[in-house]
Amino acid sequence: MDKPEDPGRIANSPQVERPYYEPGLLLGTSAFTAAGWEGSFYPVGMKPRDFLAYYATQFATVELDSTYYGTPSSSTVTAWYEKTPPDFLFAAKVPQVVTHEKMLVGCEAEFDEFIDRMGLLHEKLGPLLFQFPRFSKYEMQSDEFSRRLRFFLNRVKDLPTCRFVVEIRNRTWLDKRFTDLLKEYNVALALTDTSFMPRPWEMKEKFDLVTTDFVYIRWLGDRHAIEEITRVWDRTVVDRTEDLRNWVEIFKMMVANKKILKIFAFSNNHYSGNGPTTVKQFWNLWKK
Repeated sequence: MDKPEDPGRIANSPQVERPYYEPGLLLGTSAFTAAGWEGSFYPVGMKPRDFLAYYATQFATVELDSTYYGTPSSSTVTAWYEKTPPDFLFAAKVPQVVTHEKMLVGCEAEFDEFIDRMGLLHEKLGPLLFQFPRFSKYEMQSDEFSRRLRFFLNRVKDLPTCRFVVEIRNRTWLDKRFTDLLKEYNVALALTDTSFMPRPWEMKEKFDLVTTDFVYIRWLGDRHAIEEITRVWDRTVVDRTEDLRNWVEIFKMMVANKKILKIFAFSNNHYSGNGPTTVKQFWNLWKK
């Protein structure tokens, strides 16, 4: 493994030459630390405080998973900013108190605190993801969800520096009416590769899945199935080659769409066993 560059120098570099990047195509992982990454991604012996700076030499973006559990401290966000070069972008999950606990109602204070805090990332702030759970019919019907989402998006639509992504996990809610709602508010639909939602090439009803000027893709996999195999994320344990070939075709269509300015794609460890390796595998297929 190559010797990591000095974190302080990386943070002050105007632009970094990365192995898995091309203009408009931003690949990364869901979170930048995990059990098993030291030795498989991070050099053995590297101190955790240097992980993010090293990560930023490989990938141009990361999806922050920790923000799902609560708004981070100012010092944490400032450290993220200081450890990364100017061209790095942070995507982040909106806290679960908004998406899961209060389900978009009465959560203005928590959401505003989150937005203010993430604003400390300044020009490095990327898309913010509303990752909703799979609602039972007793928790929420699709019409009620759309009503709540519209009301919420109407409130936040004029935030000057924020772009939003919505991920739903109720298969039957994904239809043209829903994507039209997202288009109305210039919000991206999260395109996911999971065990519980159709992937773009599996859609029976054909409608436009591109709802704004960027695309947001999440390679998530089947968490329960893979955790029966491993909980140490140091290697590939599920072969996703054919799935990633299908994604290459999707990316080709996206790149050809002149309305799309950026494509974000993030790999979770639960997809194949090691998030960075999935990105590298996709990149190799993409470059063939």
